Amino acid sequence: MSIVNPEVDKLLDKVDSKFTLCTLASKRACQINDMVHGVREQALSAMATSEIAKLTSAKPLALAMDEIARGDVSPEAPLGAQVDDAGTDADEMLG
Repeated sequence: MSIVNPEVDKLLDKVDSKFTLCTLASKRACQINDMVHGVREQALSAMATSEIAKLTSAKPLALAMDEIARGDVSPEAPLGAQVDDAGTDADEMLG
């Protein structure tokens, strides 16, 4: 298996080592997974099934890698202090 998008070279430009990339991506993917499960449970009563499927169709690790490539998540900033596009602290979203 290989990462096609984003390319590994682009991801490695954002961190100091492969170990840091793996650690950062796995921790962020766990946060995303926890957040998606929380949203899914709350959304079951309020959203249509097709809307829930759209929210949960992307894999958490792929989302984490995309965030690292964009510079939204970095090893310099604590993962709990990451801010999403709406300006909401990740810890607030995770509960």
